[in-house]
Amino acid sequence: MKSNQTKRLHRRGVCRLLGALTIVLFVTAASAAEKDNGLPDPDGQPADLSKPVQVFLIMGQSNTLEMGKVAGDTDGTLEHAVKSAGLYPFMVDDSGEWTVRKDVRSVHSQGSGGPGGKGGIKRNDWLTVSGGKIGIEQGIGHHLGTAIDAPVLILKSSIGNRSLGWDLLPPGSPSYEFTDPKDGKIYVYAGYGQSPDRWEKGTEPMPIAWQAGLQYDGDVARAQDVLSALGDYYPGAGQYEVAGFFWWQGDKDRYNPGHAHKYEENLVTLIKALRKEFDAPEAKFVCATLGQTDKDTASGTEKNIIDAQFAISDPGTHPEFLGTVATVYTHPLSKGGASNSHYNGNAETYMNVGLSMGKAMVELLKGDE
Repeated sequence: MKSNQTKRLHRRGVCRLLGALTIVLFVTAASAAEKDNGLPDPDGQPADLSKPVQVFLIMGQSNTLEMGKVAGDTDGTLEHAVKSAGLYPFMVDDSGEWTVRKDVRSVHSQGSGGPGGKGGIKRNDWLTVSGGKIGIEQGIGHHLGTAIDAPVLILKSSIGNRSLGWDLLPPGSPSYEFTDPKDGKIYVYAGYGQSPDRWEKGTEPMPIAWQAGLQYDGDVARAQDVLSALGDYYPGAGQYEVAGFFWWQGDKDRYNPGHAHKYEENLVTLIKALRKEFDAPEAKFVCATLGQTDKDTASGTEKNIIDAQFAISDPGTHPEFLGTVATVYTHPLSKGGASNSHYNGNAETYMNVGLSMGKAMVELLKGDE
């Protein structure tokens, strides 16, 4: 018989192999997303409302908002991609009008800060193209609507310019010490509920009118408010279950070495916290990387962040997330620009990332079948 140590090493080796295969799988899937024209046109039929609504939350910062340009027959717009380049044919019907999914509802609740913060409902309609911009919910929603035989609600609760290490810091995150590479001083970084963001070790913190996790608290509360009034957002629906989370974030954390250093730990805490908040212990989690970051050449804080984003879906590193967490590598999908410029508003980038995230979620859900 094998010794316990040998068994552990064997399991660890198998997990690391699975992790490597998982990463390769999603890199391949992501690279092919822009050619993903195999999705059928929506049939225009409503979902079976006798089944619970399957809720998928989108959270993060500004690139989760609608940033892809729609109008104009120029490279980078959705109209050009669909009507001139022949991409994403499921987005238009036979008459050239934008399709409407009557089985996928798209809702966006946005506010600044904690519960009750200034903001409101920015979108509440069936999944379609309306207005001047699109977001990742388009690709996500078409994949989920095609794959799931139940009502689907894409619920976005996010706002721009927020970091995981401060604004979106989840409950359970402790304070920690970090030496600033610029001045060589040791700082204490705020744990959940503390203020300010950091203070020099040995000094008294001077709280400000914001605290670690305030945006997290607000985004969660706003999403829960929508779900508590489900019928106002998914007409005719009475029951729901939170099936998954989509996370596209990291831009603000890359400007803060202390936050970038803790990104993996904070991301792990976030996954566990969200599952607890929404009573969804088995909910899947799909994380997208920053589009400008090449995993093979990344350095500094961007390397911290992309390494963390891949680590959470590596079973050798986080076996507790095996089969429930996926990472989408978006560098091959980006059509230029960077996260801080919203990829120059290129609609193809937002479609490609959304399609890859949606496909990754579908693959995770298949694991439950």
